[in-house]
Amino acid sequence: MLDLLLTLLIAFALVFGFVKPVVADSRYVGSGSMIPTLKVGHGTLQKDRVLVNKLAYDFGEPERGDIALFESVEGGEDDLIKRVVAVEGDTVEIRRGTLYLNGERQSEPYLKHRPKDRRSFGPKTVPRDHVFVMGDNRAVSHDSRFFGSVPEEKLIGEAVLRYWPVGRTGLI
Repeated sequence: MLDLLLTLLIAFALVFGFVKPVVADSRYVGSGSMIPTLKVGHGTLQKDRVLVNKLAYDFGEPERGDIALFESVEGGEDDLIKRVVAVEGDTVEIRRGTLYLNGERQSEPYLKHRPKDRRSFGPKTVPRDHVFVMGDNRAVSHDSRFFGSVPEEKLIGEAVLRYWPVGRTGLI
């Protein structure tokens, strides 16, 4: 039993002493902009916590559908987490709440069971080395429709795993 405890303590120290600052980070979801994919409960222990792969965009390009953590482009202190819906060169348009990329209607299954935000936007073309991000809870999300495309240099990493609360653990 002591060996198991010691192994767990060493693993914990490695993960949070080396891996967290360099490779992966743990974040809790602080706003309702990604509901229902990521939920916000009452109190820190009830909020979804996600593991962010900090190397994802060092070794690869952002892709549509990624849930990205990024530095605020408006100068705020808090990092933001949103879904990448378009990448450089894509033309983004929202017609009465429906996303179109390059003129084609997009299927967004992660929006099911959400009241539809019927606002329109665009068309706008995503500049080189930028991504266009939106929250899954479009009606309350402050996203690229308001602050513009996000420079790739602001991307911190890709959220890949929800590990808290335990009942919602899984890949995202």
